[in-house]
Amino acid sequence: MPSGYVALLLHAHLPYIRHPEYESFLEECWLFEAITECYIPLLQTFERLTGDRIRFRITVSLSPPLVAMLRDPFLQERYLAHMSRLLRLADQEVNRTRHDQHFAPLARLYRRTIAETVALFDVHYRRDLVTAFAKLEQAGAIEMITTAATHGYLPLLRQVPSSVRAQVLVGADNHRRAFGKEAPGVWLPECGYYPGLEAVLKEAGYRYFVLDTHGMLNASSRPRRGIHAPLACPNGVAAFGRDPLASKQVWSAEEGYPGDPRYREFYRDVGFDLDFDYIQPYILDGRTRIHTGLKYYRITGKTEHKEPYEPGAARVQTSAHAEHFVSVLRRSLAAGASPGEAPPMVVAPYDAELFGHWWFEGPIWLESLIRQLSKRPDEFELITPSDYLARHPDAQVATPSASSWGDRGYNEFWLNPGNAWIYPQLHRAARRMQEMVAASEQSSEEDLRHRALQQAARSLLLAQASDWAFIMRAGSAVEYAHRRVRDHLSRFHFLEQSARNGDVDERRLRALEAMDNIFPKIDFRAFV
Repeated sequence: MPSGYVALLLHAHLPYIRHPEYESFLEECWLFEAITECYIPLLQTFERLTGDRIRFRITVSLSPPLVAMLRDPFLQERYLAHMSRLLRLADQEVNRTRHDQHFAPLARLYRRTIAETVALFDVHYRRDLVTAFAKLEQAGAIEMITTAATHGYLPLLRQVPSSVRAQVLVGADNHRRAFGKEAPGVWLPECGYYPGLEAVLKEAGYRYFVLDTHGMLNASSRPRRGIHAPLACPNGVAAFGRDPLASKQVWSAEEGYPGDPRYREFYRDVGFDLDFDYIQPYILDGRTRIHTGLKYYRITGKTEHKEPYEPGAARVQTSAHAEHFVSVLRRSLAAGASPGEAPPMVVAPYDAELFGHWWFEGPIWLESLIRQLSKRPDEFELITPSDYLARHPDAQVATPSASSWGDRGYNEFWLNPGNAWIYPQLHRAARRMQEMVAASEQSSEEDLRHRALQQAARSLLLAQASDWAFIMRAGSAVEYAHRRVRDHLSRFHFLEQSARNGDVDERRLRALEAMDNIFPKIDFRAFV
């Protein structure tokens, strides 16, 4: 038995953005950037490790909206069109920088990387990254879990309990359909928990969830082992607490690794640095600047002056940072060791998009860390929460406290003067949905009223996504977030009224089904 366990969890989620009604759409680039800079690099990392017979276990959460977008042929085609534009831009950059001793090698590197990414996506993965993750799970390297249906922030939806139930159950059903098996655990959106939530988690078949540090430490009974062992809720669902030191080392740009001056600067991109006339042919509709991924500078320091990026020096630093992280794990596990008890555990959950997108060297660091831990099997073992529960099923019984991993640790980021207006409207719509479910009769899936209720459920779930409140608070794409909430609620009310009156317009219904085609087999009775 090792001295301690390490559980790395990566949560991959993006809001559901799909706009076939437009020739191009700026926010769809969020998905395209994540595929290129995060999801494919992570898959390549895991495949190299398994190919080298490195034994490891890691937990990956793919949200239902992300799964739907990754498997959507329409978005797959748009992604390849986007990459084709970037490839042409990279060709131009190779030519433009050919006499620059610093930038020419980077331009060639980006040209090669873009071409390789297109080949991986189109040929190696056959455009299906979800299946690629599933194969890694079948190989025993990763454990796939999921989250709520549209990443709704559950503590603020609980005023109408059927909303929480629908978010949880539809999310579980989506995972079952995508991966052919039950998800053993759930990533609570924004790690948002409230006492009693575990009841619907158990109904959905989940055995564990992850929450922030203070949710564990402020539990109904003081946890004997702090965050180094799970708590069992009274109904048996286990709660695992985040290790704050391990988390901060990775996600903090101020105190953690991503802010190192050798690493690549995210905000200096040729899409914004170069003349607009030069960039225009390669950016969406020719009017909106975007991040292209072609970035020539390193972080350097906290001034406007930036030095050229040096990939070799950055790679050396990832190895040093991985080694430092091993020492962080060692200190944390030593603090949690207890004679006669199971080995202590460090739970380190992160947003997957940090690795490669926000922190370009993140996947390289992760691979270096896993390789270093694999050389110390007597000291560390990478496991999943399910692995831990299988080995050590007896846990202290206590109910965690309300908490989230948002700013200040509770609900403030998703409930404030800038976004509070959405919740009364969401709650009213949920109550109306609940009334329709209660009044609904058995009907076939071809029945127009049945289809209208299905689509109404989709619209309501999409309106409930935590992303819109988050964006309103963060201050980016605020008008888009407002419009999305209004549009989904408008669609819901149209469908709800049509279903009540029995005059569903099939042409308009078909158009809404084509636009918001998430959850094709949704059971609207989850809102009960």
